Amino acid sequence: MTATVTRTKPFFRADHVGSLLRPAEVFAAREAFARREIDAARLRAVEDAAIREVVAGQERAGLHVVTDGEFRRENWYADFIGRLGGVEIREAQQNPAFDHDASSTVHYVPKNVVTVAPLRRPEPILVRDFAFLAATTERTAKITIPSPSRLHFHGGRAVVSSDVYPDIEAFFDDVVRAYRAEIADLEAAGCRYIQIDDPLFSYFISERMRAEVVANGERPEDRLLRYVRLINDCIAERRPDTAVGIHVCRGNARSAWIAEGGYERIAEPLFGSLQNDHYLLEYDDDRSGDFAPLRFMPKDKRVVLGLVTSKYGKLEERGTLVRRVEEATKYVALDHLAISPQCGFASVVEGNIITPEDQWAKLRLVVETAREIWPDA
Repeated sequence: MTATVTRTKPFFRADHVGSLLRPAEVFAAREAFARREIDAARLRAVEDAAIREVVAGQERAGLHVVTDGEFRRENWYADFIGRLGGVEIREAQQNPAFDHDASSTVHYVPKNVVTVAPLRRPEPILVRDFAFLAATTERTAKITIPSPSRLHFHGGRAVVSSDVYPDIEAFFDDVVRAYRAEIADLEAAGCRYIQIDDPLFSYFISERMRAEVVANGERPEDRLLRYVRLINDCIAERRPDTAVGIHVCRGNARSAWIAEGGYERIAEPLFGSLQNDHYLLEYDDDRSGDFAPLRFMPKDKRVVLGLVTSKYGKLEERGTLVRRVEEATKYVALDHLAISPQCGFASVVEGNIITPEDQWAKLRLVVETAREIWPDA
């Protein structure tokens, strides 16, 4: 298979979702900081050194897009959302919706995000991190941000103060203002590839997770469309040369998962209505379903197929990956496809149950497979 593509925005045949396993020195520094044995400046210096090395590792693997591994974060969303004014992140209580796998030794329940005061963005959140990352490489630096839906999904109306926001639409308006300001500041700093992580879209596939929405007094179909509109509003003022990728998975903390099922149930409203540039979609096993829902993908959208799992170390066969990409071309033109791991390697700070050696082998496999399919990769 060969292909060419005219790129006016960042799009890479070999991509990755962003988070990478933290090295031991980062863990040690975080623990020392928590014990107040080192200050924030010393912690950041350790993170800086680790990020320089992980960027070099991505370059050695052959990737043309790099991230900071999310080394400065506790998990994929909390460090961003926790810096928004008016928001509290509270310890979660047990939720039966997450007790889906009795055989699993990993049990992860998301924390609660509660808006208790007017939501605002008092200062840029990721601009400093992006500037450091961009200065370490000549390749494209990607920033990942959590979806605004994470401010609302777990609890709905109940996690947004009715005293502060008697009209829930006023809350969503403030969310949009905060995200637009962050995107504008990232663009001003030179960022042209922003990835929005939204595993919550997959919750609308799962009967267990849909039941949580129903318990909040809403129709899942209505809330899904409201989140699509929310993201569209957040990205509406981006520059014409800024690419926005939407990543959708089914949970990834410590190699565990939350939702299951193919994209069919959400494909038409999701793929047909979001105004992003491309998707990074989980497709590493049968739990993600087949490629048929991609028939709803608009012709101008691109898709990064997450064919390589980040959950365990066994390395996929390159020939199998090539065949799966070919299967996907029944629904999306080869020019508009790429490949990646299905999710990050460390959505939470502890990381997935996988070794660093396996992580790098999988990233090299993604690059090698992309070069076989797309010689210009």
